Amino acid sequence: MNYKIKKLITNWRIILLAAFIAISLIAIHPTSSKGVAIRSVLMNSSASIAGIPQPKPNVQPVAREIIISINNVPINNVEEYNKYVSTLGPNRSIQIKTTKTSYRLVTREKFETVELNETEEREVTEIVQRNLTINGTIHLINDTTAKKIIVPKTKQISIGTEDIGLRVFDAPRTNMRKGLDLQGGTRVLLQPEAKLSQFDISVLIDNMKERLNVYGLSDLIIRDANDLPPPLGTGNQYIVVEIAGATEEEVKDLLAKQGKFEAKVGNKTVFRGGRDIVYVARSANEAGIDPSAGCSQSGSQWFCRFRFGITLSQEAAQRQAEATKELTVVYDSISGRSDYLSEKLELFLDDKKVDELNIGADLKGEAVTQISISGSGSGSNNQEAIFNSLQNMKRLQTILITGSLPVKLNIVKTDAISPVLGEGFVKNAILMSLLAILSVAVVVGVRYWKLLIAIPILITMLSEVIILLGVAAFIGWNIDLAAIAGILVAIGTGVDDQIVITDETLKGETANVYNWREKVKRAFVIIMLAYATVVVAMIPLIFAGAGLLKGFAITTIIGVTIGVFVTRPAYSAFVEVMLK
Repeated sequence: MNYKIKKLITNWRIILLAAFIAISLIAIHPTSSKGVAIRSVLMNSSASIAGIPQPKPNVQPVAREIIISINNVPINNVEEYNKYVSTLGPNRSIQIKTTKTSYRLVTREKFETVELNETEEREVTEIVQRNLTINGTIHLINDTTAKKIIVPKTKQISIGTEDIGLRVFDAPRTNMRKGLDLQGGTRVLLQPEAKLSQFDISVLIDNMKERLNVYGLSDLIIRDANDLPPPLGTGNQYIVVEIAGATEEEVKDLLAKQGKFEAKVGNKTVFRGGRDIVYVARSANEAGIDPSAGCSQSGSQWFCRFRFGITLSQEAAQRQAEATKELTVVYDSISGRSDYLSEKLELFLDDKKVDELNIGADLKGEAVTQISISGSGSGSNNQEAIFNSLQNMKRLQTILITGSLPVKLNIVKTDAISPVLGEGFVKNAILMSLLAILSVAVVVGVRYWKLLIAIPILITMLSEVIILLGVAAFIGWNIDLAAIAGILVAIGTGVDDQIVITDETLKGETANVYNWREKVKRAFVIIMLAYATVVVAMIPLIFAGAGLLKGFAITTIIGVTIGVFVTRPAYSAFVEVMLK
């Protein structure tokens, strides 16, 4: 027996399985942390002003910033957080301690505007557009007129304390990402009215992410999903939006908006997204790291400058000239050059300021349609600085083209799942998985009446689950109900394959009809044929149903692949050593 155990633990297939299990446990990273993780930070809120950063959507769950106390009062879960925050009064300084640092913010008073039973006379500016023909070319001209109107007087009254602007959830205890089915949120299926190219789809998705991030919704997934082409499917294009922790009404309201982009100098709008911005350079040969500036190092930090061009309409160029002709030139005392104007170009997305840019001195009072936009990014090394610079450039490009795509999105379907239901789904899924494993154990035990066979089959099943969850944690795949169904299918096919291996190796053992190597080889021929059948059957499901079955299909394919190339060989090695 000792010889068999020694041979077993030195078998390369067993060692490979153990290595996969160890790596998977590291990727899952189970922990017992307490507190509430920051899901998102509302723009211009007390939390945002205090410097609490917006969490990156691709950060590992256990690496998220977690609030552990407020004013030295421990916060263990969402219920305790909400209870404490609800007691805060206006204009109060509070300290929030997280796993990374501490922040001090001041709560703000919340006001509501009410109408009084009085009226007042107010002067408003009205912009009237008219056409002017010059040399046969029609130009759109804005005429500004002032008029007086009678409006009701208003008054602002205090209605309590303004939301500090944090959206939180219970601190994650593993790196497993839960889908909406398990953590609650809203899923919206959108369909473009017109057929879009893949490039336009990617631009549209970037556009939607930027707009939703403005509203503090960073924990979201936006992806395209297409049905199979006829005759297998409808061939329709879809966009799937999944937002954790948001209500159906909030998401519908945000997605139903057309999106408005404005660029202002002072209080004057110089151009808007859509008609005013004729073209935004995005290709690699028109946009990227500025070759004249490149990258440079200052101390321990690297800086890279990017540059890309935009084309404005003639009317927008004229408005830009009118808005800048009275500005003064700012001289840089260090460089001795006059690079910029005294006012900045401020970018507004849905009436919220998202960025600002310096205006070159050479644009003062000039109706220029070709404008170069530049900026920079920094990092601890050259490659990181280049990456951050290009990311900043991509964000600016996305903002500038907001509202310019001539396509409308129709809401096809919405699914809203409350966090309470999500918790119930998790408990039911775990219970059903345990019952499935127990049922398999009973069937295997009745079939063979040998613990030497039944126990390794159960161990192999659990190994497959651990490795599959480890892969999901490593690649950031969301585990939802469809994915759990895929895990159960993978476990079921795994048990089938192990029974095939066991039956083939035990067949005719008294008569010694086949040698052990031939028996295992015959078993794996059957297993590979079954594996190919499952994979071929799952591939259409990736694209069917607007991609909503994608989790089930991909999880099943990954599960059976792990089984065929990792756990089945390990089990066959065990059978060969222990039963030979």
